[in-house]
Amino acid sequence: MNRLDPYGAFSTYVPGFTEMLIDYYEREQSERNQELDEIWRVIRPALAPLYAKLEQYYVPRNVSRYMFRVIVQITLNHKNEVSGALEQRVQQLFQTVRLTSPWMFTVFQAYRIPQNEIEQIVKTVIRAVLENIGYRPEREWSKWESLGGVLSSGPTVASWRPNRLDVFARGVNRQLLHKWWDGVRWSEWENLSGMLTSSPAAVSWGENRIDVFARGPERQLLHKWWDGVRWSEWEDLGGVLSSTPAVASWAANRLDVFVRGDDRHLYHRWWDGARWSNWENLGGVITSAPGAVSWGENRIDVFARGPERQLLHKWWDGARWSNWENLGGSLTSSPAAASRGVNRLDVFARGADNELLYKYWDGTRWSDFLRLDGRITSEPAAVSWGGNRLDVFARGERNELLHRWKS
Repeated sequence: MNRLDPYGAFSTYVPGFTEMLIDYYEREQSERNQELDEIWRVIRPALAPLYAKLEQYYVPRNVSRYMFRVIVQITLNHKNEVSGALEQRVQQLFQTVRLTSPWMFTVFQAYRIPQNEIEQIVKTVIRAVLENIGYRPEREWSKWESLGGVLSSGPTVASWRPNRLDVFARGVNRQLLHKWWDGVRWSEWENLSGMLTSSPAAVSWGENRIDVFARGPERQLLHKWWDGVRWSEWEDLGGVLSSTPAVASWAANRLDVFVRGDDRHLYHRWWDGARWSNWENLGGVITSAPGAVSWGENRIDVFARGPERQLLHKWWDGARWSNWENLGGSLTSSPAAASRGVNRLDVFARGADNELLYKYWDGTRWSDFLRLDGRITSEPAAVSWGGNRLDVFARGERNELLHRWKS
């Protein structure tokens, strides 16, 4: 057998099997099973190492994918016929797969995959299914809550302590509006004045400290802050912005602001605790305002929509900026980013049907885009104030502020 021929195993050991398998694969693609697709969407990130392992044995990815889906379907079909602890059910279903689809093991063996690795691969898929049966991402989230108001922009949100939320938006007279949750109740809307020509952006770098940014009437960057006692006046930081700004903070008295320029490049300016830097051009071709977040000291992750409406990602690792990473999707708004902990990222945007899109980095891999319901008319805003808590805000169809959360 020629090991450089990815289908050599089939032609040598199982004549005609390649054509039959691909035919089944294509037919299976057109006859979608809802439960299978729901589980598949959830467990796909966990299968990435299995694809990599099988590629070491020259197994084509479409063949691996078909066999994985067969294992998922068998597991779903027989899940109520097994009992015991998780590992006992995995073992029982492994035997079911062996009995109902012996051809699969013949194929694996044809690629000279060791028997112990075949068993490990099949059991990993079965285990992923059992751990996620009945999982629905939307069940983790509250329903949308209307917080009223009349917004003329998307909102932004910051949190300076657990169970504290400060939300900002532009009002009908282009002024900055502010509403906060103190752990017990929501305040009324507060008018903080200004002449904003974009949505605001907000961040907190310390107890009872909030910094808010927006684009001004001359397309300049405006800045206003709460020092724990009072609000400052608006500060003019110059520049020529073609988008809403984004802001992140990775240390006390540190601010990193990002905007889109007229050339559609990403620009960056930072406050180091003593002075503002000049503008830094970080390149790219972005078609929305950026979103930014920090999950650790000297770490920043920036997101934006690309020219094909895809999600783009760029990060600072403490020494240098990465290149742009394409994360796919089809966005109809700028993205928003939050972080629930070290090396965790949660990204949100509006989808083609005005629904809320959600994608996350779990420290190892990116999830697929999850579609959460809603009829939102702006970009979302997101923040995490502790644990696995996420709060997301957006403007609704009546220009009101909408809120949903995940604990």
